Amino acid sequence: MNGRQLQKLGVPPDCVKPAIAAIQLVRQSGDARGRNLKTLFKSVLRDPRAFVTDKCLGALARAIIEDRDFVPARPVSYRTWGDEGIDAASHAQMQQACSVPVAVAAALMPDAHVGYGLPIGGVLACENAVIPYAVGVDIACRMKLSVLDLQPETLENKFTKYKDALENGTRFGIGVEHSKRRSHAVMDRDWAITRITRERKDKAWRQLGTSGSGNHFAEFGVLTLDDRDEELGLDAGRYVSLLTHSGSRGVGAAVCSTYSAIAKSTLPRRYSDFAQLAWLDLDSEAGQEYWAAMNLMGEYASANHDVIHRLVTKLLGADILAGVENHHNFAWQETHDGRELIVHRKGATPAAAGALGVIPGTMADPAFVVRGKGHPESLCSAAHGAGRRMSRRKARDTYVWKPVQKDLERKGVRVLSAGADEVPGVYKDIHEVMRRQQDLVTIVGRFDPKIVKMCH
Repeated sequence: MNGRQLQKLGVPPDCVKPAIAAIQLVRQSGDARGRNLKTLFKSVLRDPRAFVTDKCLGALARAIIEDRDFVPARPVSYRTWGDEGIDAASHAQMQQACSVPVAVAAALMPDAHVGYGLPIGGVLACENAVIPYAVGVDIACRMKLSVLDLQPETLENKFTKYKDALENGTRFGIGVEHSKRRSHAVMDRDWAITRITRERKDKAWRQLGTSGSGNHFAEFGVLTLDDRDEELGLDAGRYVSLLTHSGSRGVGAAVCSTYSAIAKSTLPRRYSDFAQLAWLDLDSEAGQEYWAAMNLMGEYASANHDVIHRLVTKLLGADILAGVENHHNFAWQETHDGRELIVHRKGATPAAAGALGVIPGTMADPAFVVRGKGHPESLCSAAHGAGRRMSRRKARDTYVWKPVQKDLERKGVRVLSAGADEVPGVYKDIHEVMRRQQDLVTIVGRFDPKIVKMCH
């Protein structure tokens, strides 16, 4: 009997595999019941509880009982910050994510917009399970700001030196690599923890210190602190700073696609609507592999920024006085309300009480250094940026890059390279986003971009 015949007989779709396994066991054991499988299966379907201890049919019987007893999980509730700035499609995605059986808590940040599975700006806590697409394709995409020992006026009178440092200190583009391997201790880590990381170690090494494409950037600007900050060790004042945004490059994307496919392949058919939110049990082999690979990607993304900042500041002839950095596409094991949970932040900044982070705006608008307030309903999270209000395709149909570039230069922002899909107008107002999350973070300093480089 094949799968189609079994379903025609009344075997639920999610029970076909154990049914086929049961047929094999019955035949291998020489059980006389195997002479009339149709009658046998009808008996199991009629009263599966009578067969739960049967050595050949027990697994099938239990699967049938589980299928019949299945009740869809009740969606967990979530609080939204800045609801007036979030569209219906983002809420629809969030509501679906909150219906995943392993979900136990959630929150939506004020920069939210539609993503894959979980919306960008979505925070989702699960019990003993991780969702690859709730982490994202660019695992450990993150921000890093370094405060330099240079005077703000040098951004103008030594512009060429700053320009050359950005042009030669990192590279932009899909699949782009450095011609020479850059050194970092992360490459001494055990990359053989999964097949994907082992096979892509050399590529990861070649991409170490590169910035990729999309909304990734490297820029110089002025950080303004109104008060002294003891943790940063900086007095009130204006400081030249380097700010970068990038992640785990091609190897991170490969980890996501591989383990998301595995999660989808093991997803029961009754959960087919959750394909983009397919989860891996952390007790499973695949779940442990993904968790190890994800954390390695976190270290690699951090190293990527470290190399960029090291190379750019060396070319500039500057020293680093202080710094702030954080992931915003990751999953963390955290305790909330006394429960140990896996907290996914897809385009959301960790904002535990006292934690420093960076929330960027656009190439024309400020980024903010913030300190978290540890708001429990946000699962100690905040926005990760301004948030898109327009798709890349619509942006390219709406804007022409050169006029925008000239307008930015008149406003004091020199953009070395970028595209129409990243112009300021495609983003929400960062000031409104910050206003809507005043209970999540305290602003420590404001970074105003002056020299910007992105993929073009």
